[in-house]
Amino acid sequence: MTDTKTTDFDAIVVGAGFAGIYMLHKLRNELGLRVRAFDRAGGVGGTWYWNRYPGAMSDVEGFVYRYSFDKELLQEWNWTTKYTPQKELLAYLEAVVAKHDLAKDIQLNTGIESAVFDESRGVWTVGTDTGETFTARYVVTALGPLSAANIPDIKGRERFQGRIVHTGAWPDDLTIDGKRVGVIGTGSTGTQFTCAAAKVVEHLTVFQRSPQYCVPSGHGPVTEEYVAQVRANYDSIWEQVRSSRVACGFEESDVPAMSVSEEERRRVFEENWQKGNGFRFMFGTFSDIATNPEANQAAAEFIRSKIREIVKDPETARKLTPTDFYAKRPICNPDYYETFNRDNVTLVSIKETPIKELTPKGVLTEDGVEHELDVLVFATGFDAVDGSYKRIDLRGRGGRTIREHWADGPTSYLGVATSGFPNLFMILGPNSAFSNLPPGIETQVEWITDLIRTAEENGTTVIEATQGAEDAWTQTCKEIADQTLFSKVDSWIFGANIPGKKHSVMFFFAGLAPYRQKLDEVAKSGYEGFDLQASPSLTPA
Repeated sequence: MTDTKTTDFDAIVVGAGFAGIYMLHKLRNELGLRVRAFDRAGGVGGTWYWNRYPGAMSDVEGFVYRYSFDKELLQEWNWTTKYTPQKELLAYLEAVVAKHDLAKDIQLNTGIESAVFDESRGVWTVGTDTGETFTARYVVTALGPLSAANIPDIKGRERFQGRIVHTGAWPDDLTIDGKRVGVIGTGSTGTQFTCAAAKVVEHLTVFQRSPQYCVPSGHGPVTEEYVAQVRANYDSIWEQVRSSRVACGFEESDVPAMSVSEEERRRVFEENWQKGNGFRFMFGTFSDIATNPEANQAAAEFIRSKIREIVKDPETARKLTPTDFYAKRPICNPDYYETFNRDNVTLVSIKETPIKELTPKGVLTEDGVEHELDVLVFATGFDAVDGSYKRIDLRGRGGRTIREHWADGPTSYLGVATSGFPNLFMILGPNSAFSNLPPGIETQVEWITDLIRTAEENGTTVIEATQGAEDAWTQTCKEIADQTLFSKVDSWIFGANIPGKKHSVMFFFAGLAPYRQKLDEVAKSGYEGFDLQASPSLTPA
C-alpha cells in the first residue's frame, strides 16, 4: 500500500448519479478507501436530478432500471407503474444514498473544473468551481453520457420575450399548463415531452428535425401480484439481464426476420407492438433488425403502416413518417402518433420549412409563419459521451489535455480508461456497451473496483491503459458498428447532433454479455492492456 497521507483522498468520484453513487459505495464501503464524490447539482441523482421536464421517465422497464447489488432494497422498494417516473427514480437514488450512509462523503453544489496529473508524485490535483483544490491517487469520472446540454444557436434568441428552457435543466418554477408551448426536437426526450405537454398546454407546436420510429411503451399500472412475482424471481432476472445484449429484461430473439413468412413477421411485430417498448421491438422480435437491411425494412414498414393508420391527417402523417433505416436508439411512448390528432397540436417539419429566427413573440419559419409562443423548449439532446469531459480542464501525462487526446474522436480502452491518463477511470466512457445503463454501470463499477483492489494489494501505484490496447479496442468497436445499420444513419450515438463534431463510434454495439466476457478475460489475464507499474517517487507505507 502507498502512503495515503500524501493526498487529501485516495479517490475522487466526479458525479453523484447512478454511477457515482455506486462507485462511492464500492470504493469506500468495500475497499475502505478515503473517497469524496462531487456534483454540481444541489442533490444526488444525476440525470434524474436535472431532467424534470413534464413526461420524464425511464424508457426501460422499471424492474430492471435499478441497481441489482442491494438484494434487500430489491425486496423492499415498491413500484406501481411499468416505467418509473423521474420523481420516483430520484427518490429511489436518494434512498440508496441514505441506506448506505453515503451523503457525508458527497459534496454537492460543487462542479469540477480541472483535474491535472502530477507525474512526479503519481497524484491528481482536482480544482472545483468553488475555488477549492483537492488531491487524490485515483479519479473516477461518473459524468454520464448525456449531461452536456446541446443548445442550438438560433438567431434572435435574445429577442424572444417568453421563456427558453432545455429539458436537461428544467426550472422548478416553470409550469406549462394553459400556455402556448413550442418544442424543438423529437428524440426520446422530445417525444416524452410532446405526449405529456399536449394534455395540459393551450397549444403545442412540435418543431421536428427528423421523423422518428416510435413504438408504444405499454406504460400503465402494475399489480401487486406482478411486483411480488418479480421480487421472487430477481436472481434469474438479473442472470438473464447480464447474459443478454441490451439488458432490458426481456428475452432477445434468435430468429432471423426473413426466415419466417410475411404473415408470421406481421404477427410477431403486432404482438410486440401491443406489449410495448422500443428495445423489445428492435431486439425482441427478430435477431437481425439492427443488422440486416431487409429485416430492418420489414420492421420500418410495419411502423410506417401504423403511422398511416393512426394519424388522421394525411399531410401530418407524411411529415411524421421516417424513410431511413430504423437504426437510432429505439424509443417508445404510450401515445406519440395519437398526440398529433389533437386539435391543440401542430407539427412543423423544419427540414421542409426551417426556422429563420426567433422573434419577440415566437418562432419565425422560412415560409413566413410566426408561431407565437409563451415557452420554447429545447429537447435538442446532449453533446454525448465526451461532451462532459471537454468541459473540464483534464490533463494527463506531459500536460496533454483530453481534448488533444480525443482530437479525432473519443476513444478508450474498454470504455473505462484512456492512455496517457493514469489512475483515471471512466464509467460509461467512450465505447462502453450499448445497453440499459444501470446494469452497464454496475458492470464497470465492479470491474474498476476489482482493478483498484488488485493494485492496492500488489502495491501498484500507477494503472494506465496502453495506447496499443486503446487503439485495438477502438478498432474492434468500429468493426462491430460497421456490421450494424446504426452506423448508416445520422444520430447522437455517433455525434451527428452536434454541428462540426466528427462522426465517431462511441459504443460497443455487441452488447452487455460479450462486453462482460471481454472484461472477465482481461481481468483473468492479469489486466492485459494495462501498464501496472510501481512509481518510485511514492514511498511505501
